[in-house]
Amino acid sequence: MDENKRPKESLVAIIGDEDTVTGFLLAGIGQCDARGVSNFLVCDRKTSKVKIANTFRDFCTRRDISIILVTQDIATEIRKEIDEHEDVIPTVLEIPSKSSKYDKGKDPIVRRVYRLLGKDLDEELHKEKMKGRM
Repeated sequence: MDENKRPKESLVAIIGDEDTVTGFLLAGIGQCDARGVSNFLVCDRKTSKVKIANTFRDFCTRRDISIILVTQDIATEIRKEIDEHEDVIPTVLEIPSKSSKYDKGKDPIVRRVYRLLGKDLDEELHKEKMKGRM
């Protein structure tokens, strides 16, 4: 996407559970225009994978969104779509949620950083696991 077509002020979008999304909305990232188009999706057990994936793809194509936050448990459900997104903007970041512990081994950004540094993340995670057993 041509970066010159992006507005100077852009939005952060979020896809996640009710508590996480509500926290970010209370912090002021929520936006809903006159047509009812918003920059957030609250997911629960009833939210279909198709709806989540479609919302993610929609956020990826919107010029007014520069960052998309996705809770890691939801990101796992749409991993294919996240892995297919290769553009720098919008940047996709996986964040922890209240209901599930963050696992850096599943985070593609962390995996890329480890590869760039010439380190093996799986080996590092194994060392941390073994250290915890001592």
